[in-house]
Amino acid sequence: MTARVLIVDDIPTNVKLLEARLLAEYFEVVTASSGAQAIEICRSQDIDIVLLDVMMPEMDGFTCCQILKRDAVTAHIPIVMITALDQPSDRVRGLEAGADDFLTKPVDDVQLLARVKSLARLKGLGDELRARSRTSHELALEDTARTEFGIAVDAGRILVIDTERARAERIEAYLRNSHKVTILVDPSEAVFQMSGGDYELAIVSMALEGFDPLRICSQIRTVDQTRSLPIILVAEDKDRPQVVKALDLGVNDFIMRPVERHELSARVKTQIRRQRYTVELRESLNSTMAMAVIDELTGLYNRRYFERHLAMVLNKAQEQDRDMAVMLLDIDYFKPVNDAYGHDAGDVVLKEFATRLQRNIRGVDLACRFGGEEFVVVMPDTDMRAAQGVAERVRSAIADEEFKVGAAKPLNITVSAGLALNDQESDTPESVIKRADIALYRAKRAGRNRVVHDAA
Repeated sequence: MTARVLIVDDIPTNVKLLEARLLAEYFEVVTASSGAQAIEICRSQDIDIVLLDVMMPEMDGFTCCQILKRDAVTAHIPIVMITALDQPSDRVRGLEAGADDFLTKPVDDVQLLARVKSLARLKGLGDELRARSRTSHELALEDTARTEFGIAVDAGRILVIDTERARAERIEAYLRNSHKVTILVDPSEAVFQMSGGDYELAIVSMALEGFDPLRICSQIRTVDQTRSLPIILVAEDKDRPQVVKALDLGVNDFIMRPVERHELSARVKTQIRRQRYTVELRESLNSTMAMAVIDELTGLYNRRYFERHLAMVLNKAQEQDRDMAVMLLDIDYFKPVNDAYGHDAGDVVLKEFATRLQRNIRGVDLACRFGGEEFVVVMPDTDMRAAQGVAERVRSAIADEEFKVGAAKPLNITVSAGLALNDQESDTPESVIKRADIALYRAKRAGRNRVVHDAA
């Protein structure tokens, strides 16, 4: 995996050293000598990761990081602080500013590259969601300006996995005031436990007795319910080679023993914030997609979805030399309902009509609201006889039972329907719809409350 990495340092020697390491691994490198320059580059270019020095004149790395993370344009870019500062308080400050990691000089090459690759991979996944969200935004369906820093990070649901309960309880004690922590001392139950629980973070000890911690992490990643769940490893100095491998496997972060309370809290907050942001983005996207293809009033698919679906079904039918049918329906005398009883009553009729329509077509059929009081049904693998049977069942379901519209007198509602098949090699979605529309017009002219099929 390649990525564009921005190196920010006011000392040219440091920049050259990092640049040589990254270029050797085929990363694309961009450089900046100040925080202000870095911010401008991040806003104007596609940057995947920022390697940020802390001690710089005019604007230090902490301030630069805060600005980048609070800007909707740049908030999603992972930041790794690289500095000579080595106190736990410095790491905590960096993490609280929004940094994804805080590496102390001299930086181990293997560890640096593993972290860069890991963050590049995570950013790629996030970018895909944001790209889809931007498409929805362009359709005026949602606002994508929210950043991770608008997400609450308290009351996280955390699973601590360690075969030694005393170690796990120390972790739990550090976090219990802000989060709900569950301890699991049998790692073989990890996947089952996490799949059945609504966890937001797993903290896995590298000192599991009788278990390979990396295999446990790998198993967590193979289950759909936990595939994207963040994982923090708790390791010792001797575990560094395995930690590097773990990052390559998809582990999100690590912390070294002895565990510093505030650093642990900061790293946990970072992962929970990112997880909640990702979940929110995904749910928003799913909801937005639903908004894009579902008619809000009736709950049926809308015309946009219908047109795409019809094209697919017709193409398949033509390729396989199969029948398909389209039924176009129009509620009879619907305007007088709105005029006499109001649009609220009209909405009740439309919703009840959609319910009855959906109830009386087959599972393979797709019902959509075509617009206003018009509806359409796509029926794959359906000849005219079968289509007429479905249409008559729908017509009867509408006509045989009155529609209740609140306190008003129940209404007698009927529907006219036009049917058309894909019986011409040159058929297009438009031509099939046109023939169904002509058949519907004939049904209206013949007295309404009837089904007419295309005679072409």
